[in-house]
Amino acid sequence: MTVKILVIDDEEGITFTFKKFLSNAGYAVTTAKDFDEALASITNKDYDLIFTDIILKGKSGIDILKEIKERDIKCPVVMITGYPNIETASDALRLGAFDYISKPVRKETLLHVTNVALQYKRLNDEKEKYRSNLDAIFTNINDAIIMVDHELSLLEMNEKVSRICGFTRDAIGKSLNSLPKKCNGKCLEALVENIKTKQSVEVYRLECRTNDRPEQIVTLTTSPILTPLGTVSRVIMVIRDETRLADLERNLMERQQFHNIIGKSKKMQEIYSLIELLSDVQTTVLITGESGTGKELIADAIHYKGNRSDKPMVKVNCAALSENLLESELFGHVRGAFTGAFRDKIGRFHMADGGTIFLDEISDISPKIQVKLLRVLQEMEFEQVGDSKPIKVNARLIAATNQDLFKKVSCGEFREDLYYRLKVMTLTLPPLRERREDIPLLVEHFLRKFNKKFNKEVVGISTNVQKIFMNYPWRGNIRELEHTLEHAFVLCSQPIITLEHLPPEFKNEAFSIEEEINDQETVLSALEKTAWNKAKAARILGVSRQTLYRKMKDYKIIQDEE
Repeated sequence: MTVKILVIDDEEGITFTFKKFLSNAGYAVTTAKDFDEALASITNKDYDLIFTDIILKGKSGIDILKEIKERDIKCPVVMITGYPNIETASDALRLGAFDYISKPVRKETLLHVTNVALQYKRLNDEKEKYRSNLDAIFTNINDAIIMVDHELSLLEMNEKVSRICGFTRDAIGKSLNSLPKKCNGKCLEALVENIKTKQSVEVYRLECRTNDRPEQIVTLTTSPILTPLGTVSRVIMVIRDETRLADLERNLMERQQFHNIIGKSKKMQEIYSLIELLSDVQTTVLITGESGTGKELIADAIHYKGNRSDKPMVKVNCAALSENLLESELFGHVRGAFTGAFRDKIGRFHMADGGTIFLDEISDISPKIQVKLLRVLQEMEFEQVGDSKPIKVNARLIAATNQDLFKKVSCGEFREDLYYRLKVMTLTLPPLRERREDIPLLVEHFLRKFNKKFNKEVVGISTNVQKIFMNYPWRGNIRELEHTLEHAFVLCSQPIITLEHLPPEFKNEAFSIEEEINDQETVLSALEKTAWNKAKAARILGVSRQTLYRKMKDYKIIQDEE
């Protein structure tokens, strides 16, 4: 590709000489005699090198130099002067001239200056190309990138730094230590460590809270650039915003424990979605499910996730009270309404005004209570026992039962109209045997609970206890699992709950598990984990030491003496 050179001088002899010498050297030369002609040339054509006389008719070569710099033309400019002096040269160089050449011009000098200037341009072009590529990377990458020197002065940064770290490109050239602290400064610690050790440093999932982004989570990676002598010249720090990923993981964890309800199974995910759907819908909800499945926890979640959460949540166990007592509890009574009614009493519906009333085991209420309850649901009013004055109430009703209400309707034991009033929305809880994948989560939850209650440090359950739990029918559901683990905690004085700590009803299950125990690999793994401590290995496996010794003999497992 031909190198193009522009020569600007109002002396025709000078332009002729320059053109002759440079053309003979293989360059394409254009000449201009004044500022306007030169301006037209650089407007219409790109040049690799420009020579301009300092003194021209009208405007000077300095004006041309200024115009070139204002237009950001990436081309070296060499000044021509017939009267070189320090002031003229320094002005030209200060304004960005590459060099100056004196008249009369000697061919060797001209070609030497031309060669050096063009080499400079080639290097500068490569630098600009590299910088453009680097800028493209910096611009398009989603991570923040910071470059500092060994004194922590900011050399370069991309735009993502402004979003994550809160400072702009105005900070380039300044020390990071001098910038206003908008976070906890862990990035500075990583950079200092990198410079000190000359090793890359990674800080995973760091809380990097700024005023604008108080929940920000980032991962830092720093990498040193070493000089040939092995000292740190630069450090590159990449800051990855992990906030969204952390939020997603946190949401996933929250879905494993939703408002004190434990479970990650598909059925429980469906329950969580229904709770969110129902929390702000002011309609009656009927919760069904076997005893011990957590119906009361579901009622709590519906209430406390909704817009009535700051109002009362009133609970009544309908099966625990006789008809007369339940009527008085639900609707209240006035003084003298019956023997022993020495004062007025506010009922539970009245207490729940504006909030929620939860009626557990609603299938056990009598026909008389069913009638009064139906009126409350239809008209939102009731009368206290012994009084005929109606009381208006705004309470959301959540009912629960472990029985088949429809069957009770068919048998004439429950009013059909009340049944349909209650089951506007029905939420059926699965028994534990239908959500076995939740058992490990529930076990972990109860371990934490009972460690705190009994001031112990039980870390887990043995492999065989786990097998039993995953296969046991759990007719009492979560409540039975909780009571089983509480029983085990009382007896357990070691880090692992084993078969011997379980209640008696588990003994048959335990016997069959112990007899079929563990393949050779499982037994060997337990021994290796405990450095061949037989007592600890037996506890992990959930068997007695005698059983472990027998299994070692059966599998011909012998400890390596080395």
